[in-house]
Amino acid sequence: MSDEARAGVLRALQAALAAEHAAVYGYGVVGGRVGEQRLAEARAAYDAHRSGRDALAREVRDLGGEPVAASAAYALPFAVSDPAAAVRLAAELEDRVADVYSDLVRASSGERRGAAAGALREAAVRAVRWRGESVAFPGLAERGAPQGQAGGSASPAASAHP
Repeated sequence: MSDEARAGVLRALQAALAAEHAAVYGYGVVGGRVGEQRLAEARAAYDAHRSGRDALAREVRDLGGEPVAASAAYALPFAVSDPAAAVRLAAELEDRVADVYSDLVRASSGERRGAAAGALREAAVRAVRWRGESVAFPGLAERGAPQGQAGGSASPAASAHP
């Protein structure tokens, strides 16, 4: 792998790691507001994002990078004061995670690309479960949405904020 390709993979890994940090934080908020009927689903997603975060941190270290640290807090895209808002936040978190994993798919090859595609698929499936509907191309279609709508940001860094 060339130095340029390696740097691109490392940037995409770091962006995915930042998004996973934000998702872990966001699911803490979701879990506190989602309501008893969907609490198990929120816990499962929280655990999946913690696992993804840990795996990405290992991959960054394996490439010789220093894993990006989690922020102490993240600005939420809207107030989460009831179960309906918690469900909307969960879907938004998954959209944003799918966005950065699509970048990692594009930057990677081999096993890493397969793992990134799997993570993108898992985020898309969770988003469908939360939202109750899907998009044609998870991680890509949302990027064409106007700012302020789900997944409307095209930059991986912006996607890291819940």
